[in-house]
Amino acid sequence: MALTAIDVDRFEASRPRLEALAYRLLGSASEAEDAVQDTFLRWQAADVGRIEVFEAWLTKVLTNLCLNQLTSARARRETYVGHWLPEPLLAGDPMLGPAETAEQRESVSYAVLTLLERLTPGERAVYVLREAFGYPHREIAQILDITEAASQQILHRAKKHVADGKARTEIDEAATRRIVDEFLAAAAGGRTEPLVRLLTQDAVAIGDGGGKVPARAKAFEGALAVAKFMRGLFKPGKAKRALVGGSPEVYAATANGGPAVVAVLDGRVVGVMCLEVTAEGIAAFRNQVNPDKLERATRRWAATGHGEPLFNIF
Repeated sequence: MALTAIDVDRFEASRPRLEALAYRLLGSASEAEDAVQDTFLRWQAADVGRIEVFEAWLTKVLTNLCLNQLTSARARRETYVGHWLPEPLLAGDPMLGPAETAEQRESVSYAVLTLLERLTPGERAVYVLREAFGYPHREIAQILDITEAASQQILHRAKKHVADGKARTEIDEAATRRIVDEFLAAAAGGRTEPLVRLLTQDAVAIGDGGGKVPARAKAFEGALAVAKFMRGLFKPGKAKRALVGGSPEVYAATANGGPAVVAVLDGRVVGVMCLEVTAEGIAAFRNQVNPDKLERATRRWAATGHGEPLFNIF
């Protein structure tokens, strides 16, 4: 049956929520957009007049499409070149979705999105539906075709996996910004010792180049190793400028609700480094440089104000 204008409007009104849900499930904005469009095609083919609660129908269809995608994505990521990291979203991106509660903000943080990769597709679905969107277990059970008791057990298991991988207690926004500013000053200064003092002893640095931009296959681990890497990363050099085609501008920004360093060259975002800042220091750097995962960030960057760059890298 052909959709009426009202049916189309209903779907479009739901699109932002569906995209936010799909992004949390998949960790990829482009894949989330595709999943939502596939949901629309199924909405278009359905007998809409017989659907009693259209929001529940759309959520069930989208979630199951994402579960199928996650299953196939696991196989693809086994052959992915280097580390696979989520696609970062800059501040204000509508796909970040609801952020009224601590659980909603945490569910889209870059650190937690990375941790969600450890979960099975089913665990991830239950975690996201419950923690980010507040669905009761009764509805989650209907969406995933499981029992309510199973949904509760899966959530308990998923939350434990996420909690086991989380860093220490986070700190307030003002203190975080101060530490990020100190980090950028130390990195630009080219000395290792000030960097080491800002890091936790077990700090890590991970990069995702997707085989298209050089990124070390093995993570840097430990404060000294990470500090040396950061010193080298920010050190000017002709080879680096030739590799990226110039000298990118560096900005302090926000991505996925947390502190980030954004590198921009000729209006194009060429890197987003998400920092995990705790009371003990910076615990992790997750650097996304795969150009395929920075297209949305570039569009967002062009559409918003961002002030003057702090300095030029390389």
